[in-house]
Amino acid sequence: MPSLLIAVGSLVAYLIAYHTYGRWLSRKIFGLDPANKAPSVEFEDGDDFVPTSKGVVFGHHFTSIAGTGPIVGPALAVIWGWVPALIWVLFGSIFIGAVHDFGSLVVSMRNKGQTVGDISGRVLAPRTRILFLSILFMALTIVLAIFGLVIANVFRMFPSSIFPCVVQTPIAAAIGFWLHKKGKSLLVPSILALGVMYLSVAFGDWGFLHSFNTTLAAWPVIAWVIVLLVYSYIASVLPVWTLLQPRDYINSLQLLSALGLVVVGLVVAGLFGFGSGSEKQSLEIVAPAVRMGTDAPSGAPWIFPFLFVTIACGAVSGFHCLVSSGTSSKQLKCETDAQFVGYGSMLTEGFLAVLVILACVAGIGLGVPEMIAGSATGKTLVGEAAYNANYSEWGTASKGAISAFVSGSGNFIQALGVGAAFATALMGVFVASFAATTMDSACRLQRYVTQELGAAIHFKPLMNKHVATIFAITLAGLIAGMPAADADYSVENLGKGGLVLWPLFGATNQLLGGLAFLVILFWMWRRNMPIWFVAIPAVFMLILPAIAMVSQLFAGDAAWLTGKNPNYLLATIGIVTLALEAWILVEAAKAWPKAKGVLEKAA
Repeated sequence: MPSLLIAVGSLVAYLIAYHTYGRWLSRKIFGLDPANKAPSVEFEDGDDFVPTSKGVVFGHHFTSIAGTGPIVGPALAVIWGWVPALIWVLFGSIFIGAVHDFGSLVVSMRNKGQTVGDISGRVLAPRTRILFLSILFMALTIVLAIFGLVIANVFRMFPSSIFPCVVQTPIAAAIGFWLHKKGKSLLVPSILALGVMYLSVAFGDWGFLHSFNTTLAAWPVIAWVIVLLVYSYIASVLPVWTLLQPRDYINSLQLLSALGLVVVGLVVAGLFGFGSGSEKQSLEIVAPAVRMGTDAPSGAPWIFPFLFVTIACGAVSGFHCLVSSGTSSKQLKCETDAQFVGYGSMLTEGFLAVLVILACVAGIGLGVPEMIAGSATGKTLVGEAAYNANYSEWGTASKGAISAFVSGSGNFIQALGVGAAFATALMGVFVASFAATTMDSACRLQRYVTQELGAAIHFKPLMNKHVATIFAITLAGLIAGMPAADADYSVENLGKGGLVLWPLFGATNQLLGGLAFLVILFWMWRRNMPIWFVAIPAVFMLILPAIAMVSQLFAGDAAWLTGKNPNYLLATIGIVTLALEAWILVEAAKAWPKAKGVLEKAA
């Protein structure tokens, strides 16, 4: 029953927040006006600037910002207990994350669809443009370098998810053509696409498709990295309506409907129990509320600040400012749609994070396969034993976070009488689809950032979309193509190079959120707008990642710079990142007294 109350209470809290705080921001602060011409209308080019209904943009935006972040982050963070994770997700998403995403979207729309990195050069100081764009470029390079490995690992864990994910691409292309060229209603193609995708989950591992899935699941990681980067290149340079937009939209239909099944299953399990007869189990939270002090998990870093870095997506994530100001601001056809897309998507992601927490602390207790040395023993663990098997120490939790979510959420769906195979396949598709939509969106965003960097340094070749995209995926491919640290150069090890830089992403990503808040803050300061609700999160998001980065550099035996086995590559990049942040803050401090009420140069 506590799980059910948490789920219902969180949903109610998000609905209230959207219709109160979100509406106040929309009407009283930002003054969104349908009469204002949106960038998609003013600069419509059929390529990047495409006026689109808010429902389709919501689908693109939600699936792009979500990725695996609101799954892996909360699924790992419950190792510190479920209460800290839940509090950070609820308050973070409502008062920090949604404000960040919404503000980035509005500021971009008011600046002709430019990214926050480009805008920073006018609202803060000219030098911050290149500094900000450099941080954006580094963060996106890490995303592109790691997500091929993430998707490949999901496919290896859940081979039955491969065909359903592959079939989404031709369905998306067909719907993109249908809507753009024919101007038809969304209803019929949406229903057809959703039906076909669920059929692909139900029957996508039958007969010869089982061989298809198992063959592709056995591919080395480097093969998936190459295929996915080539796909990302194609999705990035094609007009947004042909693939990126409709694929994200149909993915959102499947993902949101699957989310709905998880919720209904949670309700059923909470009210009526799980299973039948003498084996029926009640749904209970089997994880400790808090694990700190003497109860702290083995090998885990300090809960502060690392809880706030581990759970990024789901509470607040700097990557979201790139989606808001990079792609979504170029597609919304009406300014007032920004609340639904910017604020609403983040609250939806927050609710997803709440469900992930519940899946990993309650759903998992309904039963998970016992694993020894990576192989199933045939036994099922239930209750606290199931939680302890996945969260005994930091290393185990880091490797098994996705599996914990898939098992826990799959149990919720099975409470509806659905078979275990279908539930597992659906949740596997859920995770892989989120990762894939983030990867292709990240490639398009990296193309924009690279083009803006080319303009900033007056290097014309990088301003070409094909050159910029090839440069972006080549760099990411070179990093991803290497083996992980200390591994030899073998086919099996290639493709894992993104793991080398991945430890940087948490703090860098949250720093990016703080810098986006800084741009929003200056934009509002120059217009004599109230700023307290942006200033407080901005300070928090600028200080927090700096503390995390300093801790990683100097604290403990595993410290990059002063630890027993120093990692000078990570230490160097970490120090440079901190230096860039300090430089931007110095520029901001110098500009602040002179900026109040003084409008920046027009975009």
